[in-house]
Amino acid sequence: MTSAPRSKVIAAFAAVYLLWGSTYLFIKYAVAFIPPLGMAGARFLIAGVLLYAYGRWRGAERPRALHWRSAGLVGVMLMTSNAGVAWSERRIPSGVASLLVAITPCWMVLFDWLGHRDRRPNAGVILGLLAGLAGVAILIGPGDLMGGGGGIDPAGALSIIGGTAVWAAGSLYARKAPRPTSPQLLSGMQMICGGGALTVVSALTGQWDGYSIAETPAIAWWSFLYLLTFGSLIAFSAYMYLLTVSTPARVSTYAYVNPVVAVLLGWAFAGEVLTPRMMVASAVIVGAVALIVSFGASGPPQQAALKTDEFPVASTDAA
Repeated sequence: MTSAPRSKVIAAFAAVYLLWGSTYLFIKYAVAFIPPLGMAGARFLIAGVLLYAYGRWRGAERPRALHWRSAGLVGVMLMTSNAGVAWSERRIPSGVASLLVAITPCWMVLFDWLGHRDRRPNAGVILGLLAGLAGVAILIGPGDLMGGGGGIDPAGALSIIGGTAVWAAGSLYARKAPRPTSPQLLSGMQMICGGGALTVVSALTGQWDGYSIAETPAIAWWSFLYLLTFGSLIAFSAYMYLLTVSTPARVSTYAYVNPVVAVLLGWAFAGEVLTPRMMVASAVIVGAVALIVSFGASGPPQQAALKTDEFPVASTDAA
């Protein structure tokens, strides 16, 4: 960790907190008019090419074939999870989507424990897991999942919950997978592979049938550009900078700040209803993530897989 101007560090934290927290709102604007899988695929494919080119320009060595194989597997898992968020935001509020995504560290801790039975989570992490489960139960009750008309679409909710599990599994695999030393190169490779796969799938499944570029309003294009530029490039660069000048515990705080930002923006600009039930669930889920990050983040965040706008990465070294 190196010293850095305080103003620059504050600006970087503001970028990570606000820009990544705002991506849920702009995803909602974009997918209202652009096919979700196609939008996610194009976004990550373009961002991946730019990050890869930047890494090579900075002098990173050309990745080997085994690096591309592992990046391909991880990238497909992670970008598919992000595409699930985009698809779900046609069905559920952006604030609800952000809260469901916030349980990702719970899956990471659970999967890491199942894979290493000798690494039992401590009491704080276990409490965080239970709190996360309780928060989801409050947010999405059995009536919602059974189609009971509780206000939250069960397919959209289950898509994100399943996506968080896939993301967590991919992140844990990525920790031990062969990879280049440059984080920009690694992230670019994962985005290229995952974004490319999503682009192909969106074409094969007919998502673009009947879509008209000419009829796509400006707000959708500006939202896509915002996600690409501010979410996938600027905020990511700020995140990588913070890893070199701040402590892992401080950098990890975005995991429970981003959902709060997303919920408030959805309420303020998208007309999403902020019910008492949602407010209670928000507090419980954010508290759960804070417990897991605080009691379980003994390893540096850069040991985890790619961090993108929507999905948090937190260490699961909970011994």
